[in-house]
Amino acid sequence: MIVYQKVLFLRDERFFHFLTAAVIVALAVPPSFSAVAADEPLRVGMELSYPPFEMTDTSGKPSGVSVSLAEALGRHLGREVIIENIAFDGLIAALRTGTIDCIISSMTATPERARSIAFSQPYLTTGLTLLVGKNTPIMSAADLDRPGVRVAVKMGTTAHKFAARGLTQAKVFVLSRESAAVLEVIQGKVDAFIYDSLSIYRQHRRHPDTTRALLTPFRKETWAIGLRKSDKELCEQINLFLEQFKQQGGFERLGDEFLPEEKAYFQKNGIPFYF
Repeated sequence: MIVYQKVLFLRDERFFHFLTAAVIVALAVPPSFSAVAADEPLRVGMELSYPPFEMTDTSGKPSGVSVSLAEALGRHLGREVIIENIAFDGLIAALRTGTIDCIISSMTATPERARSIAFSQPYLTTGLTLLVGKNTPIMSAADLDRPGVRVAVKMGTTAHKFAARGLTQAKVFVLSRESAAVLEVIQGKVDAFIYDSLSIYRQHRRHPDTTRALLTPFRKETWAIGLRKSDKELCEQINLFLEQFKQQGGFERLGDEFLPEEKAYFQKNGIPFYF
């Protein structure tokens, strides 16, 4: 059984950080997994705005690859799953303050994030790629960091961090939604949008007359499940689940169900996006 809950986070960043600190002080450290009864629900955080991985179906219920993965994990652990819909940039704070037990939200395991949370073993390999305007001269990531080049990224993503550190000459636009960044490319307001290979492929397929997709990743990445560092027992159980799920063909089935066209295209063209 899967239950859906939506968690709203305040948009005022200063008050959000103040509130987070207050909660940490008030609640101290969340209980470790070993201290939680096995029959208690597993609260899984994700942002339901990234189809086909995290989304809602026509009836408003959570759906997608990550939701199915969470359901399978719940069955493996013998625990009910509760999906908490949280803005992506609030997921780590929600995990650290005990609002959720783990993150399954197409999250890249980065050294920066690993300083504050733990990660399971990787379950998917992807990479950063480019959606560019049809008539722009950009042919690769090497063409981005030049005066006059305009680049869009989604807030809180690894693309955002890459641009903030690596693009010193280009003009970087940080947007809160993928759709807004794509629209900027379509309208010629930016030259490129940096995002993962699957999303870039899908957006180009929707807008073939106004965009080009540069799908060879210039930076490879892996996705993993995020956990609190203290939940070592839960991490071990999740790693065991991921190994068994892969051996039993679970990821192949998810690819066939949610990504049949993309899976075939990426395999045919040797583009890394695989479980």
